[in-house]
Amino acid sequence: MNVKKDLFGHALSQFYFKKDPAKLYSESNISHWDEYPLTQLFRGFDQMPEIERQALSLAQGKILDVGCGAGSHSLYLQNLGRDVRSIDLSKGAVQIAQSRGVAQVTETSLLDYDGERFDTIIMLMNGTGIFESLESVPAYLNKLKTLLNPKGMLLIDSSDLRYMYDTGDDEAIWVPADRYYGELEFRLRYKKEFSEKFPWLFLDKHLFAHLAESNGWTFEILHEGAHYDYLAKLMP
Repeated sequence: MNVKKDLFGHALSQFYFKKDPAKLYSESNISHWDEYPLTQLFRGFDQMPEIERQALSLAQGKILDVGCGAGSHSLYLQNLGRDVRSIDLSKGAVQIAQSRGVAQVTETSLLDYDGERFDTIIMLMNGTGIFESLESVPAYLNKLKTLLNPKGMLLIDSSDLRYMYDTGDDEAIWVPADRYYGELEFRLRYKKEFSEKFPWLFLDKHLFAHLAESNGWTFEILHEGAHYDYLAKLMP
């Protein structure tokens, strides 16, 4: 495993296989170093946020779990007897998912994945992050269309990051002039190693609805959380 290229997977592997208590940290262009709790990737259904529980309860038919991480969502569905495929770009995460019993997991990116169609695709724990930027959203939505059966659905969550920005007297938020305020750049730190910077996208529900409908999808909010987070259902 290339540690710098997959620092997330390396930290996850050390935590899971070697019980190493060392912490993983992340920073972005709008936040300082903060712990990324690795334990949240191993939660059971009852410990998951309501948004994730609702998405898993709605998933039906043949299911694709995009960005499966350590495999907790896939395992829950698999244990219910669901037909699940799982993908993740992190080699370390894929190895852990396999070790935990996820039956059909592949190390690949979403854009490179091909060959099957699904009734439900789930993208959770800020699923829009995989889109990386506003500019690339249409390409990802078009790719997702090719992976869905007729009447299939995409269940995806995200958050509106307006709460992270200062507001003026009129309660309008002060946002960057050179980018959409949900387009972030992250970096990870584990022990003395640092990852390369990588883009990660948070979408407010109004912009996501516009992008989805502009690219031939229906868009429906299924649940809204207390921290500007939401679960959406998209159908082509």
